[in-house]
Amino acid sequence: MTIPLALALGAIIGVLLGLLGGGGSILAVPALVYGLGLDIEQAIPISLIVIAVASAVGALPKIRAHHVEWRLAGIFAAAGIPATFVGAAIGRLLPQPAIMIGFATVMIAAGVRMLLDRADTGTACKVGDSGINWRRCASRSIPAGVLVGLLTGLFGVGGGFLIIPALVLMLGVEMPIAIGTSLLIIVANSAAGLISHVSSASIDWSITTAFVGTAIVASLIAGHFGTKIDTGRLQRWFAYLVFAVAAYVLIDTIVLH
Repeated sequence: MTIPLALALGAIIGVLLGLLGGGGSILAVPALVYGLGLDIEQAIPISLIVIAVASAVGALPKIRAHHVEWRLAGIFAAAGIPATFVGAAIGRLLPQPAIMIGFATVMIAAGVRMLLDRADTGTACKVGDSGINWRRCASRSIPAGVLVGLLTGLFGVGGGFLIIPALVLMLGVEMPIAIGTSLLIIVANSAAGLISHVSSASIDWSITTAFVGTAIVASLIAGHFGTKIDTGRLQRWFAYLVFAVAAYVLIDTIVLH
C-alpha cells in the first residue's frame, strides 16, 4: 500500500509544482510525514530531491532564454550552501516536534507571501536603466542567501518564497530573471542540503523513487497543460491550503502529542 500511496502523493505534489512552480513543493514534507508516516529525518532528503530535480528541469528553459543572473545566483549560493549544512546540523539537535512547529511557521510565512504577491520591483541594485551595483547587491544578497540556506537545511524547503521577493523587491531584478535565478539558487542549496542529510538519514529508495518520479512527471504534464489556468486565483487557494495544513501540523504536534 505504501508504494501506491507514494505514487499518488507524488503526483499531487507534482501537479502543484507544475502549476505553481517551486512553491508547490512546500507540501512535500507534510505529505511524506503524515501521508506516508515517515520521520522528519527521512522526509527532508526526499523533499530535497524533488525540489532539486524539479528546479533543475524548470531552470533549463530559463537558461536558454537568458533569464538568469549568474553572478547574483553565485552570491546567493555561496552564502546559502554553507548555511544548509549549518541548518542540517541544527536540525539533528532538535526533537521532531520542534522542527514540525518551525516548519508550520515557515508554511504560514510562505502562504502570506503568496497572498501578498505583487509585481513591484525595487531599485537597490540598479544603476540607471542598465547595469547593476554589485557591491550593494552583495551586501543585501548574502544575508538573504544565508537565511534561505538555513531554511533549506533545517526544513527541506527550497525557499523560493523568500528568494524571489529578495531578488525583486530588495534588489530590483525583473520578475522573469528573478524566477530563473531563484531556480538555480534552489538547485544549488537543495543539492547541498541533500548531501548534508543523506549521510545521517535512512532513506527508503523505493518510496523515494516512486514519489520523486511521479512528482516530476506530473509537474511536466501540469506545466504543459496548465498555461490557461488563472494562476493568481490558484495561488490564493493554494495559500489557503497551506494555512490549513500548517494548522493541522501545529494541532497534531502541540495538542495531540
